[in-house]
Amino acid sequence: MANRFLADGVSVTNSLVQTKPVSQTVAILGGGFSGAAVAYHLALGGREHTDITVFEPRESIGKGLAYDTADPSHRINVPATRMSLLPDDPDHFARWVEQQAVVADDPDAARPNGDVYPRRGVFGAYVHDQLSPLLQSGAVRHARTEVRSVTKIGGPWEVTASNGETVIADVVVIATTHPAPSAPLRLAQVLAQHPRFIADPLAPGCLDVIRPQDRVLIVGNGLTSADVIASLTRRGHTGSLVSVSRRGLRSRGHAPLTQEPFGDFLNTPAKTALELLVRIRAAIRDAGKSGLTWHAVIDQVRIGGQEIWSHLPVHERRQVVRHLRPYWDVHRFRIAPQVEDVINTALAEGRLQVERAGIGAVRTSGETILVTLAGRGAPVQELAFDAVVVTTGPAHGQIFGQSGWLRQLAADGHVHLDPTGLGLACNARSQALDTKGEPDKSLLIAGPLARGYFGELMGLPQVSEHAVLVAQTVADAISD
Repeated sequence: MANRFLADGVSVTNSLVQTKPVSQTVAILGGGFSGAAVAYHLALGGREHTDITVFEPRESIGKGLAYDTADPSHRINVPATRMSLLPDDPDHFARWVEQQAVVADDPDAARPNGDVYPRRGVFGAYVHDQLSPLLQSGAVRHARTEVRSVTKIGGPWEVTASNGETVIADVVVIATTHPAPSAPLRLAQVLAQHPRFIADPLAPGCLDVIRPQDRVLIVGNGLTSADVIASLTRRGHTGSLVSVSRRGLRSRGHAPLTQEPFGDFLNTPAKTALELLVRIRAAIRDAGKSGLTWHAVIDQVRIGGQEIWSHLPVHERRQVVRHLRPYWDVHRFRIAPQVEDVINTALAEGRLQVERAGIGAVRTSGETILVTLAGRGAPVQELAFDAVVVTTGPAHGQIFGQSGWLRQLAADGHVHLDPTGLGLACNARSQALDTKGEPDKSLLIAGPLARGYFGELMGLPQVSEHAVLVAQTVADAISD
């Protein structure tokens, strides 16, 4: 504490002892949506003498990987009325969009049913705009640097950044995102030096190397795959596209009309993964009899997701992750209608093929990439490509591989993996659990890395709601 204040918050002036209020310092590691939302709600909580520093190497906080994009093909994948920094005010973003006229030059944003799907960068600008007054006033400070180390020094934490800055924090919030996709080993080994092997599809300008006529293999069929196809199409790409995944599932679109959530999953929560699956299927059949689509049932499960998850024993959560998560993801995380139109057109024209297969042998002949695809019950085939883009989901097993300071926290016993393998172990207040299972009220997990305990933390409004919980937990900790 001495580097922030004199001992015990006391200074000596003209031989008179004056007591000053001692600040509490909160370090938030990661300034994407989760970190920004925690800082926002904590700063607006009315607590005086709280220093909030957000460590984020990007130019602005609030965008992160998801919303730090200028590609006009990248859109939020739910209507604007369901995207808000304020859980109690779901229309907050939609009103901001209208007030700022940010889609005035984007005629494709609005759909015939009245829903608006702005470009993703617009949402990032909205979050930053909400934080701006707090940044300008000093209520929140943006340290534009990466974190190098996080060390416990008695009670507080010493957070050291790559630029040499050190902050002594009473509370640390880990708000980093989930790990980046991991390329299948065969592809990574053979194509590491290939000029058109794209292992990180979110890197700025990564698609520039793909030529209009290139034959492209896309590994993965989720939201990122859809974004890549939309981006390539906008750029004038006319070559063939093959999108491959082990199950051949691709992200679904939205219902044509707005529907109320349907089904009851909370009065008597399922106790097993199989029971949950059976009940969801039964609800979808019942919804169909009422003229509703599966969307209404999945929306109901999403709304009650955290409570449903909490009633499943850990071994049943593992069953959900292992067997059901791919099916959940493609129904829960839907593609924007504008992107769906592009996908459907590419399929209808025969330019896009969606294959259920795994990656077999990989070799090159000059710059031509030859990949063997082996599907269940389908003949093994070797196809030729000019480019490969990896769009698989987060490599949850690589959580500690994404940063040295996170590995050190694990080595020191402060954090460990949740038993589901989806994130870091924490409790109902999102306090990190050490290797003995004991919670640390001074170390919290915010956002996707808390997914193992909370179940549904990969989209809004759940991430906003969780940020409020974390901010309140931090406020309670620095009040003690």
